[in-house]
Amino acid sequence: RQPEIVGGLPQQQRRFLRTLADRAAESWREADHGIWEMRGPKQHFVHSKLMIWVALDRAIDRAHHIGGEDRVEHWTSAREQVRAAIETEGWDDEVGAFVQAYGSRELDASNLLIPIMGFLPADDPRVLATIDRTAESLSDERGLLMRYRGDDGLEGIEGSFLICTFWLAEAQARAGRIEQATAVFERAVGYVNDLGLLSEEVDTASGQLVGNFPQAFSHAGLINAAVAIRDAQARVGQSS
Repeated sequence: RQPEIVGGLPQQQRRFLRTLADRAAESWREADHGIWEMRGPKQHFVHSKLMIWVALDRAIDRAHHIGGEDRVEHWTSAREQVRAAIETEGWDDEVGAFVQAYGSRELDASNLLIPIMGFLPADDPRVLATIDRTAESLSDERGLLMRYRGDDGLEGIEGSFLICTFWLAEAQARAGRIEQATAVFERAVGYVNDLGLLSEEVDTASGQLVGNFPQAFSHAGLINAAVAIRDAQARVGQSS
């Protein structure tokens, strides 16, 4: 039996997407273990709140496609509450950046997604400050980015994360910092192997590819950063 298609989407998929948005609106105040699945007690991770904001923002934008017109007011109210929470609880004046979690002073590379996801413009002073502080504090000796530096409840030392490095390049490009973005991008791309593949991490001591291999997220980050740099270069060319 073929699914009933309404507005370009099967009814089951429309219902599923409405349910996701409803769940986001209901659960955004809950703590969790974050994108990196941190050990220890649950926290209010800024990235988690950001992704809830994204879910609500996209659901509002596509409400007529998923049959959610009657939920737009509720979703919009929740989205604005999440925004206010991120901007007040996720920003730390003393650190001068968006931090990993409410009440934390740690930085987290996942906050580079704030401009990438459209939460704030890439040239917003808080975004620019977060980009700079993240690059200064989380870059290893090779110029690649760590996910974070705080205690995560696990033993050992992990490598730098390639997708985080590409997030940095993309955020810099979106902010119009083309030379910085290109340098970071080329540095990360330099670790592709003879097959043109990347792993999840780069060992900080040896420079070898480590972790999951090949890692799709690393390649997705590469593509997105390359597109952002190309678009930034095009904008400069159009304005000159």
